[in-house]
Amino acid sequence: MIVPNDSELIKGEIADYRLDETGILYSYSKSIQRTVSNISDNVALVKQITGNKRVPLLIYLCNSPMPDKATRQFSTEQLPLIYKAMAMVSKSGLGKIIMNVLFNLKKPPIPMKSFSNDREAREWLIQFVE
Repeated sequence: MIVPNDSELIKGEIADYRLDETGILYSYSKSIQRTVSNISDNVALVKQITGNKRVPLLIYLCNSPMPDKATRQFSTEQLPLIYKAMAMVSKSGLGKIIMNVLFNLKKPPIPMKSFSNDREAREWLIQFVE
């Protein structure tokens, strides 16, 4: 995992972020309950970081409580507004579980893929960089 110096991170309630020179946004997830309110605040933070531009996201997942149905729905609606694609990095297969829960019956609103290492995740995301 690429862990930057703490001073390079933009702090958020549900994750900390870093936008690299290629335009990939890195998200370092926190173990906190996701709600419509904190997802909404997070969307605003991401828009601020990216200059309101859709970007590819590389997210390092961690275990966190399962969000309620309204939060899952809201999160799904917000994804295509701020991200072009999402690469999820997890050592435990958590990304696959999240994809199955969030997109049980519907196709994800953006390209998504799970990875066990960030090198492969980054390589996959490069195709979504402008």
